[in-house]
Amino acid sequence: MQSIITMSEQASYYLELEERYGAHNYHPVPVVLSRGKGVHVWDVDGKKYYDFLSGYSAVNQGHCHPKIVEALVGQSQKLTLTSRAFHSDILGEYAKFITGFFGYDKVLPMNTGVEAVETGIKLCRKWAYEVKGIEENKAIILVCGGNFHGRTSTVISFSSDPQARKNFGPFMPGFEIIPYNDIPALAKALTKKNVAGFLVEPIQGEAGVLVPDDGYLSTAKQLCEDANVLFIADEIQTGLARTGKMLACDHENVRPDILLLGKALSGGMLPASAVLCDNEIMLTIKPGEHGSTYGGNPLACKVAITSLQVLKEENMADNAFVMGELLRNELKKLGSPHTSIIRGKGLLNAIVIGHSNKDAAWDLCLQLKENGLLAKPTHGDKIRFAPPLVITKEQVLDCVDIIRKSLTCLD
Repeated sequence: MQSIITMSEQASYYLELEERYGAHNYHPVPVVLSRGKGVHVWDVDGKKYYDFLSGYSAVNQGHCHPKIVEALVGQSQKLTLTSRAFHSDILGEYAKFITGFFGYDKVLPMNTGVEAVETGIKLCRKWAYEVKGIEENKAIILVCGGNFHGRTSTVISFSSDPQARKNFGPFMPGFEIIPYNDIPALAKALTKKNVAGFLVEPIQGEAGVLVPDDGYLSTAKQLCEDANVLFIADEIQTGLARTGKMLACDHENVRPDILLLGKALSGGMLPASAVLCDNEIMLTIKPGEHGSTYGGNPLACKVAITSLQVLKEENMADNAFVMGELLRNELKKLGSPHTSIIRGKGLLNAIVIGHSNKDAAWDLCLQLKENGLLAKPTHGDKIRFAPPLVITKEQVLDCVDIIRKSLTCLD
């Protein structure tokens, strides 16, 4: 399939620069992008593509949304960073806005998604020792097999992906892996008195958009409540209207004890993440015990407020729900022998490629690129389809036609 890759001299120049001077820790689709607008991106040669990854759901509002750009530019000309050594005139406004938006007492602002996860872990442990009364250094946080919560040394300690762990040890203790979407396994694990929290993705994205059974989240939350264990929802990829609700947990009316947000919190403009919880949990952390130089910086605060307003004002959750139904239904109508499974919720979707060629998903992504649509495999045989939430019916149908044409490369 490598023969289908077409590369201009200009694109080759940029790829060679990365290859020579950059770390080799990614394996991108061979395209060099220079511009984006809405659901589309353009490469350095001016070719237009549908973006079906959305920066792993960081660009839910669409590329370069004008209101978010305006907020970014306006704030960047006034004040960008104070550190938390001083107050800014917007941090308090942001804290009031986002806590009201999601219904929590407090927010702790961070930058990247994995920083939010790390913060959630620290909050859970602090609460375990100072509120629940677990013996110091004995707290356990339950996690799920197949999880993806980031790549820090703590987080890979509870990954079940060998590629994430090999030769990066020793690993941090204090975590127990249980099967995903398995209520009996959770119930059994919760009988241990030193369990402090349950960290879970409402839908496992990196694992290939694994959607749990209806009732899994609500039952899990109730079990955690009964055991006095914190339910920690990693909504960094599933949240912010991606699945057809503002949060994926909203599908089952679940209110996490600790809510982790990131990615689309800034509309793809800059790193911004947030941890939300109530006073009993948040106020266990005192000055000097946790923080970040850039966390809660004025630029991120202004952009995050606008990014959330755009999601709500433009009814992006509703559009994600309707367009997601359309996308999955139209993909099923194709009847391709190569798409063994089509699954998802809202506009977080995946297809599983059934083919004797182990590189079939990668080859299909290369063909999709040639035909004007960008997607990327995960875990070998799965491809996520997650376009910006501003996509229209006509665009969805156009994309399905591109996918139909591209699938023939596997015949």
